[in-house]
Amino acid sequence: MASLKELKDRIGSVKSTQKITKAKQMVAAAKLRKAQEAAEAARPYAERMETVMGNLASKVSRTPQSPRLLAGTGRDQKHLMVVCTSDRGLCGAFNSNIVKEARKKADALTAEGKTVEFYLVGKKSRAIIKRYYPGQIDHHFDTSEIKNPHYDDAKEIAEELIERLEAEKFDVAWLFYSEFKSTLVQEPQTQQLIPVPTDAEAEAGGKAAVDYEPDEDEILEELLPRNLAIQIFRALLENSASEQGASMTAMDNATRNAGEMINNLTLIYNRTRQAAITGELIEIISAKEAM
Repeated sequence: MASLKELKDRIGSVKSTQKITKAKQMVAAAKLRKAQEAAEAARPYAERMETVMGNLASKVSRTPQSPRLLAGTGRDQKHLMVVCTSDRGLCGAFNSNIVKEARKKADALTAEGKTVEFYLVGKKSRAIIKRYYPGQIDHHFDTSEIKNPHYDDAKEIAEELIERLEAEKFDVAWLFYSEFKSTLVQEPQTQQLIPVPTDAEAEAGGKAAVDYEPDEDEILEELLPRNLAIQIFRALLENSASEQGASMTAMDNATRNAGEMINNLTLIYNRTRQAAITGELIEIISAKEAM
């Protein structure tokens, strides 16, 4: 059995940890509202942009002269997995769920004989990806100095992807992130970035919802790079809100668990102390009777 001093030290240690988890929970709660508002504000524009691009892509014949972001390289062998995670931990299963979604897709593609490489955004996916897919990390985009996602960051990532596409380093690009649903729920998402997936209804012969002026080719050349940056920006915003929600939940659970541990340790401490006092009293009484 642990001594009274050991129990007292352990109680003090758990209380210190509880203060840290409580502070982390409050910080996450303060950041969550702003991050959630930013993510929700970006959704309508990003979703509409994606719909318009899909509709346009379904109306344009894909030829070798078509923009690369629309037609790709004409092959389906090299796949680039753009995995967006955070740079910090203490947010439950937020990062591991995104990596799990990316691994699931990567394993399926590998089983089909495809070549898979990874473009990592954020630090937390690097160790796991490096362990399961050694030598397959193409690039790591450092976000450690980014406090809040900005469109310029997404644009920089988009430009790097376009450069790699033009150099034919990949044929298809996939985006992985976590969509914010609520403080308790964040859903990992898989989205095809390049080439632009076509609108299924329009491709099947359905009537286009919009007539475009000037022609589709000219619009696509202008909007395709912007759409790529917008989709990445949306992923970064969704991740930011999801991270704060997951962190808030994880730290709340940790604070509660610390409280329960403190109560249990305090009970053990009091019982041990009472047993020690009782033992000393018995010794004193026994010594007096012996005299």
